Amino acid sequence: NLESKMWGLQFHPEVTHSPLGRNVLKNFVVEIAKAKQDWVMTDYANEFIEEVRAKVGPTGNVIGAVSGGVDSTVAAVLMTRAIGDRFHAVLVDNGCLRKDEATKVLKRMRDDCGVNLRCVDAKDRFLGLLKGVTDPEKKRKIIGGTFIDIFQEEAKKIEAESGKCDYLLQGTLYPDVIESISYKGPSATIKTHHNVGGLPATMKLKLIEPLRELFKDEVRELGMALGIDEASVWRHPFPGPGLAIRILGEVTPERVAILQEADDIV
Repeated sequence: NLESKMWGLQFHPEVTHSPLGRNVLKNFVVEIAKAKQDWVMTDYANEFIEEVRAKVGPTGNVIGAVSGGVDSTVAAVLMTRAIGDRFHAVLVDNGCLRKDEATKVLKRMRDDCGVNLRCVDAKDRFLGLLKGVTDPEKKRKIIGGTFIDIFQEEAKKIEAESGKCDYLLQGTLYPDVIESISYKGPSATIKTHHNVGGLPATMKLKLIEPLRELFKDEVRELGMALGIDEASVWRHPFPGPGLAIRILGEVTPERVAILQEADDIV
């Protein structure tokens, strides 16, 4: 609409296989919409920090699960910058993580980034429940359900130690949202997503999702702006069920150990 100076795009110029996608976006945002190019990622971080301090208040607590992946790492560091140790991060070692993953995540997040992080060693519990299970979907359900049970148990411990937690930190990204629900406009719902909806309603926690309007490349940029080391920011994604679904047949400690070594080489 030339008169009202409104234009629309009906494809995804931001993806790598769209020819000249960056040029299309720049023409649309800068040349047509006349948007200023003075925004930087540190502004986003500072705005979130001020918002979450106002929302949580001077005494409120926030809990969140972390995996060591880029999304949960960036979200956890950002929350720590906002409210310090009143953010309680939980890492669950399900026995199917990458080699020495729990140890490395603890060092990187707790020692290097200052995140108030506790690790739950639940290897025996998960592997016991997975014993004799060969179907990948059943493995996923067992791991997902057990993770939620453990997280709820830890949440109760944290509340007993530090006071009531009213908020849950979640590393939801914008693609997760637009694929799951119609958000900020008539976007089509593509699929449900594990990061949208989250834990059972019985926990009665209010969500805080600092990455909700960011794409993955923007999350990495935010991580760098926060001073997170480059290796953590550029980590390769790892599935929630971990190595369990990469093992054909029953998951045993011996098979996990072999796969961890092979995965470490790759």
